Order: sequence, then C-alpha cells, then structure tokens
Amino acid sequence: MLQTPRGTNDLLPAEQAAWDYVSDHFRAICAAYGYGEIRTPVFEDTRLFQRTVGEGTDIVEKEMYTFFDRGGDSLTLRPEGTAPVVRAYLEHGMHRLPQPVKLSYIASIFRYDRPQAGRLRQHHQFGVEALGESAATVDAEVIALLLHLYRNVGLTGLSLQLNSIGDAACRPQYIEELSAYYRSHTHALCENCRNRLERNPLRLLDCKEDSCQPFIHAAPHTLGSLCAACDAHFDTLKRSLEAMDIDYTLNHTLVRGLDYYTRTVFEVWPEAVGRQSALGGGGRYDGLARHIGKRDVPGIGFGTGIERIILNLERQGLASAADVPFGVYVATLGDNAARYGIGLVNDLRQRGIRALMTYKSRSLKAQLRQAGNLGAHYAVIVGDDELEQGKALLRDLNSSTQELVDDSDLAPTLERLRAGN
Repeated sequence: MLQTPRGTNDLLPAEQAAWDYVSDHFRAICAAYGYGEIRTPVFEDTRLFQRTVGEGTDIVEKEMYTFFDRGGDSLTLRPEGTAPVVRAYLEHGMHRLPQPVKLSYIASIFRYDRPQAGRLRQHHQFGVEALGESAATVDAEVIALLLHLYRNVGLTGLSLQLNSIGDAACRPQYIEELSAYYRSHTHALCENCRNRLERNPLRLLDCKEDSCQPFIHAAPHTLGSLCAACDAHFDTLKRSLEAMDIDYTLNHTLVRGLDYYTRTVFEVWPEAVGRQSALGGGGRYDGLARHIGKRDVPGIGFGTGIERIILNLERQGLASAADVPFGVYVATLGDNAARYGIGLVNDLRQRGIRALMTYKSRSLKAQLRQAGNLGAHYAVIVGDDELEQGKALLRDLNSSTQELVDDSDLAPTLERLRAGN
C-alpha cells in the first residue's frame, strides 16, 4: 500500500474549511495593508538559495531538495519564500514602481528535516515582503500585520520576540567578540556549533541543542555592539511598536536561521512553547538583493506556517472557528420527484448554493440521515403529493421545524436563508 512520503500529508476535504478560514483572513488583512499577491515557481535555480540563504546554514547544507533536470541545470524546491520574491522584484523591474513594493504570497515550502508536529518536509506558508524602503516604520508595519493576522483568526497568549543583529558596519566587531567568548567553551559545544564557530559564528546563537543553551544565554548581546545608525533604527522601531500598543520582549539570543538578515529580526511564540515552535517570524534583509541582481534594495518581511496556525487554533479549542458552508439537501420520493430534484439541485448550484442529493433510491429516513452527516442546514423534501401541489417541504435540520413552500419561491427563500446564516 503506497502512502504519502514521510514528512508530507494530504489535505482532506474535511480539513479544507480551516485552511480557507485562515487564508481568507490573510488575504483580507494584506489587502487592508496594501499588499498585492505574487506567485513564484515551486523550484528555482539552486544558486539563488546558495547565494542568499548562506552556504553555512542548515538549510543549504542539510535540508534543500536539489536535483538536476534533463538539461543538466541544478534546481531546488523552494526552501523559503523571501529569495524568490526578491528575484521576481529584480527580474521584472519593480524598482521602477512606487516604493515600497508590498508583496504577499501563499506558498509550499520544502525542507528535509525531522518531521514533528507543525514541522513537515512540505509545509505551507503565508508571507509578506516590503521592498524598496529602509525606514524602521515599515518594520513596525510588517510586525503589526503578522500580529493582526494571529489576532483575527483568534489566537491568544502570544509573545513578540525582538532583536537587532546590526549590519555590515557593526556586525564584524560583534562576531569577533562572540567568537572569542565561544572559543573559551569549545570543549563543551555540540559538533555543529564547533563547525559553526569556524564557518559562521552568528549561527551559534541559533543552535537548538539543549547542551548549548547555557552558552547562548550567557553570550554577548548584539544590542551592545550596534553602530549609531543601527541603534537609531532599532529605537525608531521600538517607539513605533509602542505607538501601536504592541508589546514586545527584547531577546538577545534571537538571530533567525538565514544569513541574509540585517538589523531587525523577530519571532512570535505561542504561550509555553518557545522558540522551537515559533508561529512565525522574519526580519530585515537589506543586503539580499545585491547577491541576486547586484542592486541594493532594502527589504523586510515575514513567513508564518499555515499548519502551525491551525495546530495552535486546535490547541486553543478554536478549530470550530471555520464554519461549514451553508448547504441544502434535496430529498426525493419516487421517480418523478427524483427527476424534479435533479433540476432543483442544478438550479441551486447555479445560484452558488451548496446543494446535495442522493444518487439512488433511498428511504426518506436514510436521506435525512445522510443530509445531517453531510452538514446540510436545510432539507427540501419532494414527493408525488408535493409535485401535484407545486410545492416542496422545507425542513430546518437544526430545529426540525418545517413548512410548505411554493416551488417558485423555493430558490429565492433558500438564498435569503443563506444570506442570513
């Protein structure tokens, strides 16, 4: 029996309502903030991620799905959403548009990782990118949009973790200080961290191994090494968040897992779960575009896993927030009524009403049981007597009340009931 590959899953019809619920909120909020939706290919030139994500990161070294096509080109399934959007911005000359260009996306993300709750090898992500503006007020807007999404779908008990990791002007000095600190603890580090110390010291702060956590928390703070420009940028960001009544926690261990970040980095954590199950996060990446198209373009964005949002809705008992769409079941008795029912179901569907019926002869009791199992709100019951009278029996399946309705009034009545549902 063939099954889904490890770390992937099927999205079944019963689960689709929750996905539509959070996706509809995401699209509506992005529209309110002025973000237009973009779609990029599911695979890209491998060099796009090698140049931007970073050769020393776990994503590039261990997690990418890379293959050669029949033409001999190296291609990689998208392991993160930002680099493809920046590539599209540059390729299509969006720098000539009014800045910032605000883009949103819903995308499949592929990473070879150990599967666990909320972390799949193929998962799905909401994301936004604001390109062409370096002001810290844009950073605040992006963070506000992410929190707005979580609040609107019903999530509570979340904490915003915030840090600045500086830029090319001040980060080298911090890296020297960080490296000196870690070299005094080399013997106690995990194997990955010993490698990172030589190749990519900032990644030391992103280690998830329990044995390395005490060293991370005692490490020098990035905020203590910021240059004047980065310090002023971070101060403006904090004041902007405070002006919007957004609480935050300064977290000097937060660096994110990608090499392209500069200055602002942030994550949103669920209550009592912590960094390994962050709902979403992002940051500023002012140097990324230069690695793709040799053009300096400031940018800031975030990504948040759809599966993790739904998982946390379930943990908070909010899985029922996604309503079953309004539905009508047409129950018929007799051949003539069955032919009438086929026409009625077709008419209702043309009006955009979810209409259901049986495809073979069944008792009325069996049909009404099926209507309930399918989540129908109303049943239209038609037999020979109703056909002769030009009427149908309309039953509310929740209250079990019913009334006779003229055939000509049936569809308009159901449209009104749907509108009021």
